[in-house]
Amino acid sequence: MQHPLFLFRYVEKKNLNHQKSFVNTRNVQYLCVPTILYYVKCKPMDNISITEFLKKIELFRGFSDDEYKLLTASVEQRTYKANDYLFKENGPRESIFIIFDGEVELFKSNPYGVELKLTHFGQGDFLGEGSWATDSPHSTSARAMANTTVLVLHNEIFSKNAATTLKIFSNIARVISRRMRHANNRMINPAAQYESGQTRVEHDLLGDRNVPFEYYYGVQTLRALENFNISGVTLNFFPALIDALAIVKEAAAEANFELGLFSEEVRNAIVTACQEIKNGKYHNHFVVDMIQGGAGTSTNMNANEVIANRALELMGYEKGQYDYCHPNNHVNLSQSTNDAYPTAIKIALIHSNEKLVAVLQTLVESFQKKAQEFAHIIKMGRTQLQDAVPMTLGQSFEAYAVTLSEEIVRLNQNAQLFLEVNMGATAIGTGINSEPEYASKVMDHLRRISGLEVVLAGNLVEATQDTGAFVMYSSAVKRLAVKLSKICNDLRLLSSGPRTGINEINLPPMQPGSSIMPGKVNPVIPEVVNQIAFKVIGNDLTVTMAAEGGQLELNVFEPVIVQSLFESIEMLKNGMNTLKYRCVDGIKANEEHCRSQVHNSIGLVTALNPIIGYEKSTRIAKEALETGRSVYDLVLEHKMLSKEQLDRILAPENMIKPGKFSL
Repeated sequence: MQHPLFLFRYVEKKNLNHQKSFVNTRNVQYLCVPTILYYVKCKPMDNISITEFLKKIELFRGFSDDEYKLLTASVEQRTYKANDYLFKENGPRESIFIIFDGEVELFKSNPYGVELKLTHFGQGDFLGEGSWATDSPHSTSARAMANTTVLVLHNEIFSKNAATTLKIFSNIARVISRRMRHANNRMINPAAQYESGQTRVEHDLLGDRNVPFEYYYGVQTLRALENFNISGVTLNFFPALIDALAIVKEAAAEANFELGLFSEEVRNAIVTACQEIKNGKYHNHFVVDMIQGGAGTSTNMNANEVIANRALELMGYEKGQYDYCHPNNHVNLSQSTNDAYPTAIKIALIHSNEKLVAVLQTLVESFQKKAQEFAHIIKMGRTQLQDAVPMTLGQSFEAYAVTLSEEIVRLNQNAQLFLEVNMGATAIGTGINSEPEYASKVMDHLRRISGLEVVLAGNLVEATQDTGAFVMYSSAVKRLAVKLSKICNDLRLLSSGPRTGINEINLPPMQPGSSIMPGKVNPVIPEVVNQIAFKVIGNDLTVTMAAEGGQLELNVFEPVIVQSLFESIEMLKNGMNTLKYRCVDGIKANEEHCRSQVHNSIGLVTALNPIIGYEKSTRIAKEALETGRSVYDLVLEHKMLSKEQLDRILAPENMIKPGKFSL
């Protein structure tokens, strides 16, 4: 819908006259540090204002005045309410969207319908610049997070003026080139659009360094980037960890403000910055490698610097003006890495466990459905890979469902251990550099903000050096992996063949199995889950060794514990989803083959033992082995039982549970 453009800005409703204000680069009055928010409507924009706004957009760099007039006349003005879609994944690319005001979330959906947040865009950002390739669908979805105004540039402009089109294409190419530099980063980096080559000078204990002006991290993160180029897996691979760091820093800011340790302006700015991070913003600035020296100090400082620099912006200052909000003096006040970092880890693991258990529950349900579907199919049970006694195929799958459902209980039990934290312990558990009331206050805010019933450890010196909760939880994760691997071993065996194996079930064919053997299809999905299990088991050993390696008042090896646990959880979630949707849900039973194997099995004689006796059963078994004939046929030939009697004995309902022996 077209309409006159209005500019909206968030302001705090109470004490409005006392808020600090400043004029930003777009000549819009901005009232800082919101807590209770509502919209203020400013004057409508005319074409001149729209033109001035478009001149700041990088896609239109180098335009002449006439070209800006053409552009202004070509854009369509639209408004979107919160949760409205600008475009959807796999939909046609038809327009470029330039955000005039509001906030837009970019996300993808995985094959199982789970949304993965990529980033947020705000005023001056643009989306859909790939629309010039009209045959290419959108690879992501964009959704308004609040009432949002955008300028929409349709593809038709590309056919109006060749010179203008060439300039747009040139600018698009430059943008794509910069974004490709961040291809290894799981977050799309909107800040990469605005790399200017400017730097700011920051200093630490070791001296001055130039930090790229656009980045929210500071000098200590910069040093960590140089020192720890280890795994290529950075903090932003695990959004739950970043969110948890923001929760901890927000709680600390609230407690410090209540104690009168800094101003309301600083408190509001830090809290708002933390809330923005929890909403998915600035995750791309959490860039430190998960594996690092220093017991997590680099992770903690990465969070402190990003929050401080965003808070400075909210207060009207430039990044790096730490006199007004300092990473250590304000964001890290009353804290040490040694309490803030493990507390954040535990909160993140609780939330990650919830997602892991949710995926596990869906896999359990798939096995339960197959158990019901196969409940009537008789087959041979096996022990030590030898024929044992008859059972149903449904019982096999019911066993898988039950054994995995046990792991839901175990995971949740062990995750409860993470509710005990050492927030307020500071360096070694003595609480040095914190106020006497700080620990109780920060815990109150931590419970409120996280929604978790976290409790303060009884002995903070012990809690600061103890990593036992990680060992316990890792063991539960390993136990799940072991069970999954065993199930996948079974699926591979039961589907083996198809002519010379067990061949009781058919797994969905996923891909050709050989570069040399035509027609071969391999059980690739169970195989990949096996390999995930091997990795998880190895990660558990890493956690054990790292926990054992602690010394005196601190365990410096927590970073590798954290990396191992989050990697295991992520792989298991992905692996279980893959197993469910690409294997278990599509399994088919070879019913007649299963029944034939029961009839031809020597093990069938065990079911007949209570009816015809041990001696006769032994003779039948021996003859069957020597002649290759089936027990079923030999019992009928020797007139030990009639066909009706034999079929009744071998009926599934009589074979799969205890019962009275009568004909």
